[in-house]
Amino acid sequence: QVLLEESGGGLVHPGGSLRLSCSASGSFFSINNMGWYRQGPGLQRELVAVITSGGSTNFGDSVKGRFAISRDNAKNTVYLQMNSLKPEDTADYYCTAHATLSDGRTAYTSWGQGTQVTVSS
Repeated sequence: QVLLEESGGGLVHPGGSLRLSCSASGSFFSINNMGWYRQGPGLQRELVAVITSGGSTNFGDSVKGRFAISRDNAKNTVYLQMNSLKPEDTADYYCTAHATLSDGRTAYTSWGQGTQVTVSS
């Protein structure tokens, strides 16, 4: 009912930058919070950043000051700008969206398939 398509992952050197994008499509009344989580090798999934429809943001401690999150509500798209990347940022990055479905009442949480980010020299 809410499909998320991610793009922008890849291989980058330490200190480099990448921008991830995630677009929501499907049948829904509204997209509320959108965000990114990540899961590194052998680690639990952790919060990277989230943004409300009004633009309020929250970041995981390990990325504060280096990553930025933004969204285009007209396109139902969220962006994650990642700067000063470190090897420990290597992970699969997952987009998530909290939506209200077409009935105007039902809450629905969707996850993307994940996009791989590798930070290595």
